[in-house]
Amino acid sequence: MQLNVLAQDAILFVVDKQDKLIGALTDGDVRRGLLKDLTIENLVDEIIQKDPKYITKGENNLDKIIAYREGNFRIVPVLDENHRVVNVINFRVIKSYLPIDAVIMAGGRGQRLQPLTDTTPKPLLKIGDKPIMEHNLDRLTLFGIDDFWVSVKYLGEQIETHFGKGESKNIKIEYVWENEPLGTIGAVSQIKNFEHDYILITNSDLLTNIDYEQFFLEFIKQNADLAILTIPYQVNIPYAVLETDNGEVKSFKEKPIYTYYSNGGIYLIKKQMLNYIPKDTFFNATDLMEELIKNKLKVISFPFSGYWLDIGKHEDFEKAHVDIKNIKF
Repeated sequence: MQLNVLAQDAILFVVDKQDKLIGALTDGDVRRGLLKDLTIENLVDEIIQKDPKYITKGENNLDKIIAYREGNFRIVPVLDENHRVVNVINFRVIKSYLPIDAVIMAGGRGQRLQPLTDTTPKPLLKIGDKPIMEHNLDRLTLFGIDDFWVSVKYLGEQIETHFGKGESKNIKIEYVWENEPLGTIGAVSQIKNFEHDYILITNSDLLTNIDYEQFFLEFIKQNADLAILTIPYQVNIPYAVLETDNGEVKSFKEKPIYTYYSNGGIYLIKKQMLNYIPKDTFFNATDLMEELIKNKLKVISFPFSGYWLDIGKHEDFEKAHVDIKNIKF
């Protein structure tokens, strides 16, 4: 009966009384059992696959996940350290399963968007058919992130009521309350029970189609301690620019184009770097960057040329309403 309900994703995972995985069952296994003269009276143990593929939660196992996905394994169980099934992921629905906790910073007042934010927190202002923050949340869950922390302050009760504990999205959400403003990253110091060794921190008011798997892979490839999503901006100089030394012209560039990189408000960090964030102190992400650089830790830029919009002003909010109809997220 359950195999019929699941249709194209027809696979069941068999567990013992302690929810430990002991096998997998597909309609093909049933047919093969029937060809061997087994009947519905036989125990399911006699036809299950006893060594199914699985992922262990909390492990840095992205290479394994990519191999499963590219090997056409669509449905994969997630096990805890005791071999118990805690989730089942479907690569028809999500793109990856990143070993990351995500922190969404959602405590700001949103003054530049008044009067819209007088009674509604900025993260709950709707872009299209759902709130700004829900676009962020859904983008992160698309890459398999399912452990979330939301930092709240101004009208935070509304945010907590709207998203709850994440049950409707099959994720876990916990809330961090800022009694006093703690800057763009200070509230992260209050979180002690992260599930993973890597933490993604993002502003709640961004609209973007970033590929979080590529962001994470570059972070790992460079063995970075902190990675910053950066947005390239080009400056076109309409005149020749002279390079001089004590008044003597050494060279010149005709109408040069300079590219600069701005902070995009999304960060990946090794968990141990959180020790550099002081507890209960106003502390910005830029303060953390400076602290890590001063201590000769590796801070990298991840230039991003896809869609990115910081919804800070009324004109940004209006642009987001137009873009959401045309940008593929």
